[in-house]
This record gives sequence, C-alpha cells and structure tokens, in this order.
Amino acid sequence: MRTLIAEDDFTSRLLLQAFLSRYGECHVAINGQEAVETFRLSLTTGRRYNLVCMDIMMPEKDGQAAVREIRALEEAAGFLSTSGSRIIMITALDDVKNVVTSFKSLCDAYIFKPVDIAQLLTQLKSMQLVP
Repeated sequence: MRTLIAEDDFTSRLLLQAFLSRYGECHVAINGQEAVETFRLSLTTGRRYNLVCMDIMMPEKDGQAAVREIRALEEAAGFLSTSGSRIIMITALDDVKNVVTSFKSLCDAYIFKPVDIAQLLTQLKSMQLVP
C-alpha cells in the first residue's frame, strides 16, 4: 500500500506515519498544495497512491480544496473516484457542514482527531486496503 499523509500537525503526522508505514510506503505533505503536487507526480510516474490521509485545516491550501483537485487529477487521468485512491479526511472539525462538504468532495471516510488507531484500522479494512 502506498500512502500520502497530508498533515501540518507534527504529532498527528508522526502517529499516522508510524502506524501506516507498517503496511507499506508512506510519503508526507505538510500542506494541501504540497499534497496536490505530490499526488500529481504520483500519477505521472505511474506509482499511484492507494490511500490519502488528508487534514482539513492546513496552510497554503485546505484539505477540502486539495481533495477536489486530487479527484479532478484522477478523473483527467481516467480514474473515477470509485477506482481511485481511497481518501480519509482526518480533522478536529466535527461539525456537520465539514462532514457533508468532505463527502461532496468525494472522500471515502472521515475520522476525528485525536486519531483513534483502531478506528483507522477498521476503515482501512472496510476499504480492503489491509487484511
């Protein structure tokens, strides 16, 4: 599994990277713009990400905008969101508006901070990314 972690908070980034690296290669972006550029590069090299963990509140470009751009890049490359990368929004924002906006941007799941590793693992299993 190849994973892109887009997270500006150092502690959350370390937690996600430590856990997800058990299942494969992990790359890190510290803001939404860097996440989009990293994702674009993965498509051009043919080494797509299976999973993107995206924080919502980040500098440069927020996670909502980054997810919309990532889905547009996939579509332009011929991948529908159903066959593209699985995207999990990870955020401290638990209001209904952000949850609805995330799913409209075609994310696959939404997890609240602090990240519960058991909940993350359940999501990964339901997406058939890990056994």
